[in-house]
Amino acid sequence: MPAINEIEGKPIPPSLQKIAKITKLMDSQFRIPGTSITFGIDPILGLIPGLGDLLDYGISAFLLVAMVRNGASGKSVAKMILNITIDGVVGLVPFVGRFFDVFYKANRRNLILAVEHFEEGKHQGSAWPIVLPILLVLGLIFITLSILTFFIVKYTLLFLFPTGGI
Repeated sequence: MPAINEIEGKPIPPSLQKIAKITKLMDSQFRIPGTSITFGIDPILGLIPGLGDLLDYGISAFLLVAMVRNGASGKSVAKMILNITIDGVVGLVPFVGRFFDVFYKANRRNLILAVEHFEEGKHQGSAWPIVLPILLVLGLIFITLSILTFFIVKYTLLFLFPTGGI
């Protein structure tokens, strides 16, 4: 896959190229014919009940951690967490969440924040004092979504097969 050179007219540094490729795949890989509307696999993953949103949130968290490893500041990280949390919460709403994913593009927003931070010096401040709490919150959200998904699947199967015979 070729390098993605810029986002919003801003050059993407080599250290963020892998993140840029994943971001494009998640948020803007495909174009709706005859329009300028793009989307990625994010809304497609969301079609898988429970598991899709969990996978999407996990990938967004992975991208966030990668940006932190590249030196993102605490202020940048806080904005990034807000973006993926908004995307994750609204994404849980059936039908509406898929359309929201097409237009909100949390991973793209986070890549723009990273580029602004690394290339333009915006969103300064140390990330380390908040990295551990952020990872704990993301971990708790991931675990909570996993448990909810388990119970939704369990009770759906019990409803569909009340005698226990699958």
